Amino acid sequence: MIKSLYLRIVLTFIGVVLLSLIVSFFISVQLFKTQAFEMMQSDMTRIGQQVIRLYENQREPDLDTYFHNLADLNFYTFLVYSEDGSQKVFVPNNGDQSPQIEQNVVQKVLHGGVYRSSLDGRVNFRHIAVGLPFEADGKRYALFLLPAPGQEEMTGHSFLLIVLSIILGTGSLLILISSRFLVRPLVQMTAATKKLAKGDFDVRISYKRQDELGTLADSFNHMAQELQQLEQMRQDFVSNVSHEIQSPLTSIKGFSKALQDNELTDADRLRYLQIIHDESERISRLSENLLRLASLEAEHYPYHPKPYALDEGIRQTVIAAEPQWSAKDLDIELNLPAVAILADPDQLSQVWTNLLANAVKYTPHGGSISITATLHADTVTVSFQDTGIGIAAEELPKIFERFYKVDKSRDRSLGGNGLGLAIVKKIISIHGGTITVESTPGSGTTFLATLPKM
Repeated sequence: MIKSLYLRIVLTFIGVVLLSLIVSFFISVQLFKTQAFEMMQSDMTRIGQQVIRLYENQREPDLDTYFHNLADLNFYTFLVYSEDGSQKVFVPNNGDQSPQIEQNVVQKVLHGGVYRSSLDGRVNFRHIAVGLPFEADGKRYALFLLPAPGQEEMTGHSFLLIVLSIILGTGSLLILISSRFLVRPLVQMTAATKKLAKGDFDVRISYKRQDELGTLADSFNHMAQELQQLEQMRQDFVSNVSHEIQSPLTSIKGFSKALQDNELTDADRLRYLQIIHDESERISRLSENLLRLASLEAEHYPYHPKPYALDEGIRQTVIAAEPQWSAKDLDIELNLPAVAILADPDQLSQVWTNLLANAVKYTPHGGSISITATLHADTVTVSFQDTGIGIAAEELPKIFERFYKVDKSRDRSLGGNGLGLAIVKKIISIHGGTITVESTPGSGTTFLATLPKM
């Protein structure tokens, strides 16, 4: 399996060149055998007949002078055999060529036959010959025409041009065919990209090779899958936001209409007004959390790290939330050794507030919450452990997702909107830390936030 597009292109080019040469060789040989050789013999026959006809019409008394002059004007060698067995050779430009014709061929022509040589599998111009009979002064002669030395070179040049033309044509055709196979994945990717741009996130490219284009196809498929997940998350996000806003708006609308009743008692009127206030606060918290989460994810949220006393920051958060955990008569246990880290105090205060509020929310009346900081060589781990209702194992991987709620039937009474833990995870990530959760249904939940020390 070829794993490099560069190597594939190089091998394709070499293969096209070699295949073009091989195909061109066989085509050229066949062309020479079937056409070039036949055309040359026909041309030689025609010239020989014209030479004989011209001699017969002029009745040149000196046969030698006639053929010497004629040889200098042509590109052929003339051999003249007489019936007494003598041979005369007339070569253009006084060449020293001394070709020989077999006696049985000479006799055949002297007796009126016409001779045309055959290739017999050999591509050689020197084996081409044409023999014609003629008479002069009452004697029979045999005239043979052979290509002169210069004629071989000229014909060879023509043959070479034919071969090169075939190579060019064959190579161009093969390159065109091979290019279609090389470009096909790019065409598929272009079409898939257009579909993806129109919102078709189900599009995939079926290209399973191990070269660069295969890697690009895998990356495209992975990108399409990620975009599909993002689109699903966007749809879920819009649906969740709409649901979270619609519920309090419905309450506000209903109780506002109820307040228009003139027969309403003062106690009911105050109760309805309190519900409208609470629902308005709920929308306000949702809007605030959405803006905060969007700002954190867009990395536009102000981040001003400085030395931060972790233990003191957590204590202040616990004190600020005393009305909530005191109302449920919860026991708060702190085990916080003095430790300083480099962090943004406002952002970490949001983390501790959300984790503590979550623990208070799901811990029943009279329960306990333990907050512990454990020091390591380069990090510190803060755990929030409660004795609440716990979380099922299949729910744990999802609790940091936006708008995810473990117990949806209790959300309305508990006042959550499913954004608190998503904000916590993002802030911890900004500080270079991690957060995990451990829980057993009915036995409580522990959140473990690990942050780097100074």
